[in-house]
Amino acid sequence: MISKMTKYSFILLSGDKEDFLTGLGDLGLVDIVRSAKPVDERSATLFAKAGEYKKAISSLEALEDDTVPAKGEVATPEEIFETLSKLGIEKLDKKELQARLEETALWGSYNPQRIKELEESGCVIRFYDVPRKKFNPDWGQLQALEVVWESKDRVRFVTASYDKDYSFPEAPCEAPSKTVEELRASIEKSESRIELIKMRLCKMKDMLPALKEQYATILQNLDRHLADVTVQTAAEDALCIYTGYAPTEKDAELARAFDNMPVYYIQEKATVQDRPPISLKNNKFTRMFTVLTDMYGRPAYDGFDPTPYISVFFMLFFAFCMGDAGYGIALTLAGILLRKAKGFASLAPLVVTLGIATIVIGFLFHTFFSIDISTWESMEPIKGIFLPSKIAGYDGTMVLAILVGIVHICLALVVKTIYATKNKGFLGSLGTWGWTLLIVGGIVVGGLSLGGVLDAAVTKIVVIVIGILSALGIFLLNDLHRNPLINIGAGLWETYNTATGLLGDVLSYLRLYALGLAGAMLGYAFNDLGGQVLGDGAILNWVFFVLVVLIGHVLNMAMAALGAFVHPLRLNFLEFFKNSGYEGGARIYDPLKNTIDK
Repeated sequence: MISKMTKYSFILLSGDKEDFLTGLGDLGLVDIVRSAKPVDERSATLFAKAGEYKKAISSLEALEDDTVPAKGEVATPEEIFETLSKLGIEKLDKKELQARLEETALWGSYNPQRIKELEESGCVIRFYDVPRKKFNPDWGQLQALEVVWESKDRVRFVTASYDKDYSFPEAPCEAPSKTVEELRASIEKSESRIELIKMRLCKMKDMLPALKEQYATILQNLDRHLADVTVQTAAEDALCIYTGYAPTEKDAELARAFDNMPVYYIQEKATVQDRPPISLKNNKFTRMFTVLTDMYGRPAYDGFDPTPYISVFFMLFFAFCMGDAGYGIALTLAGILLRKAKGFASLAPLVVTLGIATIVIGFLFHTFFSIDISTWESMEPIKGIFLPSKIAGYDGTMVLAILVGIVHICLALVVKTIYATKNKGFLGSLGTWGWTLLIVGGIVVGGLSLGGVLDAAVTKIVVIVIGILSALGIFLLNDLHRNPLINIGAGLWETYNTATGLLGDVLSYLRLYALGLAGAMLGYAFNDLGGQVLGDGAILNWVFFVLVVLIGHVLNMAMAALGAFVHPLRLNFLEFFKNSGYEGGARIYDPLKNTIDK
């Protein structure tokens, strides 16, 4: 949910602003309005310096130091930056040498000294690199010509002649300046220099805590400076005026703190027009999915927090796309291992959660590493909980994907109606109520009728009532302050857009079925290929069987995981957000702090 914010306006003497900002930093609760980008030379310098420190910290943490003596080397940040710069330059040089080696190797191995001797004797050697479509084999009749390399697109050849002025249909290219052997030697020397630089950097890893502390200080100074330069002044710069926001639940604590500061403040409820920063308050489960919400953008202050909805449906859609209990086990184990991986530990709980969900859905789909476990005799007592292969004559997974999509869109419409009523009032949201009643109400009544709960006569009456009420909201009462004829026109236009868009939105959920089916079929193909390799079960055949199945399923799981991340995200960001009226792009709550969490 979105935390309620209190707006604070602070007025203080210019001479007290340093103490005031320090006091706010100690509290760590007030988000002072400030720029998020460089606004002057000092802030640009601090941004650049913070980038240097961040890069240095990441580079040192990534180094492997198992073979380095335990004793560290004391170094200043500038020495570390300089050493990292040398490492970067050396790596670029090595990359350039490797590119030259690959280029030179196409000409084959040759003796530069012998070429020089031939040229001194009057023989002209020329190198050519031409498109294949321009190469003519008959050129060999004009001059001595030797093709040294060719592909489907290009041909490289060398010509030799004692006629220094001989002409040729194509212009020659530059000959390699070094041989393959010389370039390989240069690469080996470059690798040795890189290893020496890495060893020195590893000895500097003892400086990491100091670097992190200085990095935190730079960020703090940058934050303070941005708050300082965006301040408003009055009374010929004698007074400073700051605007800040803090969660309403902290009002009492902040009031006690501000009463002890040399500042006059005004406290009032933040409004939508103030565009306050957004702080989301979620439980331990939904908090894992906040990163997905932030990928799209925080909600508007009068909007709703989509994280609880994303947490449930993204997890469900992800598991639906994977659809394999074996893959779920592998994902869960990967998530457990991620807890020890630097830079990825924060994602471990999310990966474990998605893995567990995949195990459950994969089990319901009776699929384990693309094997149908419903055929196992041991599963006979629990076959009743498996998803049936056919529902109403159609593929069970496909029908379930459509049903889940309908529920997802109906929930989006309900959420839209609730928040439209909250923000505009009931009378101001009659058009939204009309559409929700028509679509959600119609689906519910249709389901009850198909299930035999409502008989035909009652269903007919309910449908007529829903139709009349919906039509009133959609065509006549969608805006009470507008001409009824305009309302009718707007209702017709919205009807066209909804009728054409809603069907497409529902069919979009078929991607859940398609991705799951594609992964299952590819996994089955690898299993079948492995079975063919196994043959009569010889020991060597078993080795190849394991390799084929292992490599195949690893590749399949990687591709399935990518699709299972992207497409569920799309269904939430497009189908759900569009039908729920969600708007993102608000500023994230970022209070001024004197200490940076490490």
